[in-house]
Amino acid sequence: MKLKYIASLCVIAAAMSGCESLDYVPGNQMSGTTFWQTEEHARQAAVGMYAAMKEPWCFGMEFTFDMCSDIADGTSPWADISRGTSFASNSGGVQNHWQYLYELVHRSNTVIRNVADMPISQETIDRVTGEAKFLRAMAYFRMLNCWGGVPYYDETCDINQEFSNLNSPRSSAEEIRGHIIDDLTEAIEKLPVSWDAADLGRATKGAAYALRGKVYLFDRKWTEAIADFEEIVNNKTNNYGYSLHPDYNELFRLYNGNHSPEMIFSIQSIDGNTAGYALDIVSYFGNKSTMRLIASNRIVPSTTLADMYENLDGSPFDWDAVFPGFNDGSSEMRRKYMCVAIDQGSTTVTSTLDCDTTKVLDAYRLRDPRLCLNIITPYSHYLGTDAGSTPRDKQFVLADPTKGGAPMEAMAFMRNSEGWNSYFWRKWIPTGNLDGYWGEYNRTPYEFPLIRLGDVILMLAEAYNEAGETDKAIVEVNKIRERVGMPGLNSGEAWLAVSGKEDMAERIRHERACELAGEGQRYWDLRRWGLLQSSVKDATDIFGDLMYTRSYQARHETWPIPLVEMERNTNLTQNEGW
Repeated sequence: MKLKYIASLCVIAAAMSGCESLDYVPGNQMSGTTFWQTEEHARQAAVGMYAAMKEPWCFGMEFTFDMCSDIADGTSPWADISRGTSFASNSGGVQNHWQYLYELVHRSNTVIRNVADMPISQETIDRVTGEAKFLRAMAYFRMLNCWGGVPYYDETCDINQEFSNLNSPRSSAEEIRGHIIDDLTEAIEKLPVSWDAADLGRATKGAAYALRGKVYLFDRKWTEAIADFEEIVNNKTNNYGYSLHPDYNELFRLYNGNHSPEMIFSIQSIDGNTAGYALDIVSYFGNKSTMRLIASNRIVPSTTLADMYENLDGSPFDWDAVFPGFNDGSSEMRRKYMCVAIDQGSTTVTSTLDCDTTKVLDAYRLRDPRLCLNIITPYSHYLGTDAGSTPRDKQFVLADPTKGGAPMEAMAFMRNSEGWNSYFWRKWIPTGNLDGYWGEYNRTPYEFPLIRLGDVILMLAEAYNEAGETDKAIVEVNKIRERVGMPGLNSGEAWLAVSGKEDMAERIRHERACELAGEGQRYWDLRRWGLLQSSVKDATDIFGDLMYTRSYQARHETWPIPLVEMERNTNLTQNEGW
């Protein structure tokens, strides 16, 4: 594991406007006489860990994992895993994720080892140690989910001394899980309930409870998971201050320092131009009308996801109820129902042909509101930009190219850069230029959740249901549905009645897909539920035409150990099937 920056600790210096800039200090200059001396040094070392955590190949591209599931399609960065074709031990994505996760581990270890003997307050030592153990647990939990057992290195491993000799064999999955639980248990003891505004985004006691509960949930330890989730949902021993954000749409559009109490552990994105730090979501989720992207919509919502959203009354949606014969109809028949003609200049609809655009619009907007908040649907509008980042209204039309022109992002209609007739993401995509705040397409300035209360509530519901407390599970799921104005389960209509534990399990899975779309959770959910294989099907567009094929092999349930790591560490063994 010869990591790009592993021989240096990322030290953070305060920059203008309260932002942070990276300064790399060589490990041989970080002796006890030069660095590990003051409260500010401890803070800088802690921020260095978060810098590693936010790297794209660590947790900074968490949203992209949806393309490995049934709710999104795409071309990058996980095409090999998503399509199941060239997914191999020399995959660049697999190697990069391994490398950057271990970088986070070793930065955390460096902090844990050095902060213990610093001549500073015990309170600061405890808090920084708690942060380091939380982040180390977070990294190992992801590795556990990707590869199972992996080599385990704790703070006794000094990377500056052992950089060329990291050759530990793989620990078992059970051993890694035990270390994760131990780290999170200590983090719970040491972390504060909250930080002041200047340190927003640092790990808290509630975040450690939430992550430990998730570890227990994935291990099917329902009682332990319930206890941890109830702690923060019900404020059992502390007032954690978490609450569901009242506006689902606004929750994913918080910028310029705005923060929601729903965020339990989130990546703070500051500034959308040239300073500060912001995730690059738009490069993957944006469309060609978003800041006039050249390479765009690398990941798009799937037709499976769009069709999941219920009608407003909570009944299942069925295309046949809108257009009889649609489900089994040909691509040509579907185009007849949904396509219009536009002019060659891409400025106006010249004919609606046989398409009732209002009926198509209603097929989407008379559904669970999260559908149109998460997805740009046909004939709806989106405030994009023209050259020079000037805001301009765009419309998503399904244009019949044999009857007129084709959409062009420079004009009135949106264009798909892959040539697909797919949906586009609305979630996470800025509108216009945010009144001048946003000007760099690869700097999406929104707060991104790695753990949020909505997710925890649904995990608590799952644990309740699996433990035989289905009535409690219904109460939790209804909190999520109520927020967006959807009728509660068991609230009257026959289709809302929950028939038992298995029915409730399916409803929770459905609710998680609809609620957490675009947040990268679905892939890990499908794998832990044992539903990855049954979810794999070819990617098709709105008309049912093939975009690309997908395949499944049993070995895909666990990622391969990267080939380069096996060459560096001959004590590593490969996962079955690879």
